[in-house]
This record gives sequence, structure tokens and C-alpha cells, in this order.
Amino acid sequence: MKRLAALAAACAVLVGGCGLEAGYKLPFEVSPGSIQPEPSLAGVSIRVGSKNFTEQILLSYIAEVALSAAGADIEDLTNIQGSPAVRQALEAGDIDLYWEYTGTSWINFQQETVPIPDEQQQYDAVKKADLERFGIAWLEYSPVNDKYALATTREFADEHGLKTMSDMVALLEKDPSLGSFCMESEFISRQDGLLGAEQKYGYDVPDGDIKTFGVGAIYATLATGRTCNFGEVFTTDGRILTLDLAVLEDDKKSFPQYNAAVTVRKEYLDRYPAIAEVMEPVSAKLNNEVILELSVKIDGEGQDPAVVARDWLVKEGFVTNPAD
Repeated sequence: MKRLAALAAACAVLVGGCGLEAGYKLPFEVSPGSIQPEPSLAGVSIRVGSKNFTEQILLSYIAEVALSAAGADIEDLTNIQGSPAVRQALEAGDIDLYWEYTGTSWINFQQETVPIPDEQQQYDAVKKADLERFGIAWLEYSPVNDKYALATTREFADEHGLKTMSDMVALLEKDPSLGSFCMESEFISRQDGLLGAEQKYGYDVPDGDIKTFGVGAIYATLATGRTCNFGEVFTTDGRILTLDLAVLEDDKKSFPQYNAAVTVRKEYLDRYPAIAEVMEPVSAKLNNEVILELSVKIDGEGQDPAVVARDWLVKEGFVTNPAD
């Protein structure tokens, strides 16, 4: 299938089209906790970016609140559309840091085709390659491992006995009429997305079976059971729980490891090494269960992601809330 043009088009997005001129400060103040004021960061303007889905926005607010407690002057540039655009913004110096995933960098930025199954080895390889090729430094990776997955409704999975992606392929080979998919354009064209899964499972999804949506719309659309039987999801997204979706096991391991880590230009980190001292203990405290719980507060309960980020940091003792 000729889908790579979609990725090329995404890469052509100009940084100015990402809304990067519209940065703003956090809507509240925080005080130090275990994160203490860092003289080298006092008054330093740090522009924090993110991609345009819940987990990314949440992680970026966690970074913003933590660095604010250390004394930095934060500029919020979250919600940039697409991995290529936010990465371009980092390389160009339009943002100073954002959270990236090891698998995304390995497949899309390093142009590797074979993922490394071990988390640590995948991180080590990405860290080395990104520094040597692009001057991008990776802080220590988090236990958060946000993999791609395909999901369906609990009712559809039970009706057809679906537990794995191999089960799905067997079903669709038997009854192609059931093959309707909701996906976003970036996933369709990525080697670590649909392209790689098709190769691993030996099944090409016909273009006519794919309906394209934004990431956020896929979950609600999939849950109705009317528009598509299968949809692209992230394994740490809280809507999997709130909508009771059934995630299909990637039994042939087509999707790479996606451990999250803060990425920053090396020259910027060399100027402000305290960024790592602030962020790495925070990163180590995060895991998939935490992200799922916090995502439910945002997507299920409608809470402000900045407030959710602050309250988690307060709970863990990293910062304190002056209002308390």
C-alpha cells in the first residue's frame, strides 16, 4: 500500500503552523517539595512541547510543574500535531524539551526497520544514535511503556473469541466483511504502526476498510460499535478502562517498545544540566498504572491535565501547593 506519502506530508508541516507562537505560562503557582529551587534554573525560560494526545500533554505538564518548582520560567507549547512536527520544533530550537518514545525515535527518526525487544537495549541504542546523528540527548527512560495496540469492543471480542491480533487476522481471512478499522493518519503510514503490523502478521488491510480519525476521536467512535470493529489505541490510555475496550494482544510482537523519556538538545542540556537532576526522579516514579489512573481523571472525569499533573506531583511530594 502506498501510504508513506502521508508521513512525508506530515514531515513537511512548518513549525509556524503548529501554533508555537501561542505559548503561555502555567495558570497556577507551585512551591518546592523534594524538588528544591535550583539556582542555575532561576528565571531560565524553558519551552516545553508535546504531541497532541492526552498522555503527551499530561507528561509535559508534569515536566512544566516540576521545572517551575525548581525556579524555571515555563512556556507551555503543548499540543503540537504529529511526531514529525514536534521533533522538528525541538531540533530547530522552537521548543527546548519534550517527552519522546524509544520506539518512535528508533523507527521514524533513526529509520531503523527492526525494533529491539529489550527495553534497556532499545533505549541505549536510541540514546546513542540520536546523540550522534542529531545532537539530541535522552534523559533516563521511564517505566511508562505506551505501546500501540489494536482494540475492539468487549462485546465484539467475546462474540468472536478474540484475544490476540492473530485471532483478528484469522477472523478477517474467514469473513473480510468484518474488517473495518478506525485509525489516525500517522499510524497508518508508520513502520512501527500499521505497516509493520501488516508485514509481521501477513495481512494487508485494504484501504477501503480504513476510516481516518484524530487520535482522540477513535476511542469514542470505536466504543459505539457502529463505525468500525477495530481501532488503534495506546496501551496506557485511560479510555480503554472507561469505555471497557478489549485490547488485542500483539502476540507476534510487531509493535516496538515505547518507553517515554524527556528529550532535549545536547547543547541546551549542557547549559542547564540541572534539568536532568529535576526530571529523572520524577520520570522514575511514573509507570503505566499511574498514567492510566491520571488519564482517566482527564478523559473520563474531564479534569484539567495541568491540575492533574500538579496534584500527582503534590501527592508524591515533589512539589507543594501554596493553596494548601
